[in-house]
Amino acid sequence: MNKMIKTILLAGVMLAPAALSAKAADIDVPAADPQMMGLYLRADAGWSWLNWSGGDDDNAFVAGGGVGYRFSDNVRADVTADWSGDYKVAPGADISTTTVLGNLYFDWANDTMFTPYIGVGAGYGWVNGSGTASDKDGFAVGAAAGVSVDLTNNLALDTGYRFRDIMVSGSDTKEHQVTMGIRFSF
Repeated sequence: MNKMIKTILLAGVMLAPAALSAKAADIDVPAADPQMMGLYLRADAGWSWLNWSGGDDDNAFVAGGGVGYRFSDNVRADVTADWSGDYKVAPGADISTTTVLGNLYFDWANDTMFTPYIGVGAGYGWVNGSGTASDKDGFAVGAAAGVSVDLTNNLALDTGYRFRDIMVSGSDTKEHQVTMGIRFSF
């Protein structure tokens, strides 16, 4: 009797993975909605706070735009160009910053009109100086988090936080930005 119980338990343990994989094969993973996929254009504006170790911190207007592609309900990517400027970093010294970044986003798709997201980006940036500030350029990185609100099937309002850092010799220009924008999908 004891040997028979052990044999049944051993058979159950050995067959469990096969039963679980057969059950997993029956699960229907929803396919991405083809209407959600495709090209989009974006435009953003907001305010930027410069954290610059080479001089005084300041804040200024930021604006940008880009073109992107939504691959699924959760993944999209875009290329953006953003400018912020007229930071007063020292007496007689102003700078403005420009970046071109390739960005990748993860959207938490759900059944509401609100879609939270996070994103990261990398590219190149320019620091344009005037007065006693000099021009510099270098590798740039970014991170983003926010929420988009679907106004229609093709139009979304986007509000969020972005961090940008242009890595140049000397003092990096680290920016914290709050932006609002629109995304128009085709």
